[in-house]
Amino acid sequence: MAKLNEGLMLRVNLTNQEVTEEEISKELIKEYLGGRGLASKILYDEIDPKVDPLSPDNKLIFATGLLTGTSASTGGRYMVVTKGPLTGTIASSNSGGFFGAELKFTGYDLIILEGKADSPVYLSIVDGQVELKDATDVWGKTVPETTDYLQQQVGDEKAKVSCIGPAGENQVLFAAIMNEKNRAAGRTGVGAVMGSKNLKAVVVRANEKKVEYDKQALIEVVKKHTKILKEDGVTGEGLPALGTKVLDNIINENGIYPTRNFQEGTFADVAEVSGEALVEKGYLKSNKACYACPISCGRDTKLPNGRSGEGPEYESGWSFGADCGVNDLNAITEANFMCNELGLDTISAGATIAAAMELYEKDYIEQEELEDGPELKFGSSEAIVYYTKAMAYREGFGDQLAEGSYRLAENKGYLEASMSVKKQELPAYDPRGVQGQGLNYATSNRGGCHVRGYMISPEVLGVPEKLDPQELKGKPEWVKIFQDLTAVIDSIGMCLFTSFALQAEDYRDLVNVAAGFDLSVEELLAAGDRIYNLERLFNLDAGIDPQEDTLPKRLLEEPLPDGPHQGSVAKLDQLLPNYYTERGWDEEGIPTAEKLTELNLK
Repeated sequence: MAKLNEGLMLRVNLTNQEVTEEEISKELIKEYLGGRGLASKILYDEIDPKVDPLSPDNKLIFATGLLTGTSASTGGRYMVVTKGPLTGTIASSNSGGFFGAELKFTGYDLIILEGKADSPVYLSIVDGQVELKDATDVWGKTVPETTDYLQQQVGDEKAKVSCIGPAGENQVLFAAIMNEKNRAAGRTGVGAVMGSKNLKAVVVRANEKKVEYDKQALIEVVKKHTKILKEDGVTGEGLPALGTKVLDNIINENGIYPTRNFQEGTFADVAEVSGEALVEKGYLKSNKACYACPISCGRDTKLPNGRSGEGPEYESGWSFGADCGVNDLNAITEANFMCNELGLDTISAGATIAAAMELYEKDYIEQEELEDGPELKFGSSEAIVYYTKAMAYREGFGDQLAEGSYRLAENKGYLEASMSVKKQELPAYDPRGVQGQGLNYATSNRGGCHVRGYMISPEVLGVPEKLDPQELKGKPEWVKIFQDLTAVIDSIGMCLFTSFALQAEDYRDLVNVAAGFDLSVEELLAAGDRIYNLERLFNLDAGIDPQEDTLPKRLLEEPLPDGPHQGSVAKLDQLLPNYYTERGWDEEGIPTAEKLTELNLK
């Protein structure tokens, strides 16, 4: 039975099939907490940051959070950490569902996967037995097919499966790792790394819950937090009612709903594809919750033809919808289902198609290149479905799409069409109308990302207080705090959505009671700061130039043409120097020796 302040990791060498166990020190857990933080520390220590992400020398780490598998609200999340092939940065993708908790129940906090198997394999951790098994029979199969087959193979339908689909096998640069068929460690291409190692899946099933903590003491804290979450307008009302797609109309009304590859900021047909439409058109079957989650924002959905699955979430619906100019909810939902089944990041998949549509309409892509594929025109329902499958299998023009929008646009000689940061596609908020969110995009350690410091919360939703989205003063401080707190939440294994209602003090109480620590709020946030700086050091050593802390040219130079923020651009040049100062970095964006000493990183 493992205590939360003591860790155990499993090291699996896929090349020679050696499996060993190693203890994790209490000091390391206290400094990095678990999950994203601890796995990033291990990756930084063990690989050359300049390694080719798809080579055997890269490592892939599955990491549970400090509180994963406990009674902490939403305490079921896990991270996949590696060097990302889409960006070349450190990559960490977060997923929910039940896989993370089941992994923790086996007694392992982390799995470090090294080398490359000679042929397809899967890792089985079932009833205390750790084995690498032949996966030849499931290589080429979809995520649902793989999940069902491997549950049958281990003889337990309650076993949790995390796997790749054809996209990961074909090393699509934004391939996801999927668990329980529809939950995704979606961004940065972690699925491509898994595919490069000939690893099809990880299957976990515990015969007992090997997690030791003061359950009675923790449940008293959890009761308090559950009440807060249930009474909050976002976590207790908006997300349970409409899921993340509660945002469609809100973001559109604020004029920051990127449309037709960020050429506009509002979508006239938003009512046809919103969260409300998902309900009114009969697509929604029921809510769905992850492990220990009182919010229940997941969506079990069904198409008119009877085909069922989960989603689309807000980002997924936007990327295939407004970003591609498509108002067909049926096609959007179908493309989303396909991403889950084939193992694709829905944001990068839809946004790459949107970039291709702009390239096509501006004559940078000729119809001949598409062979028998449909025209890549904005508004084409046929195109989003057809090219989603084509990119997963790298068929025809899908082979070029599988490289992501940056490489596609660069190859066509019109880089302006790629709405990306550090080669990763931006999600569904136009930074010309939310200045803090733009700064967060530019400085995210894993490329274009909204959930590393979700400034939409104060700038649009007014949580924890309402900020003027165009105000620059104070935004660097806000962004740093949000980024550091997010690093903490990712590392302890809770869902970021809890931060709509909970405060830093609440996370401190959970950590201290469960792990027996005595951290102050300042020390807890310092752990987030340490994690963020460690990731920055990895990226610098990998050759990521600080000049890549920027936004696409369009967002810096072309004013929003419509909506409440018409005429505005992202004012990154005014925000970035102050952000560097706030971070304790020099004017070039390099952490100073003093900062590294302060964080025990020197």
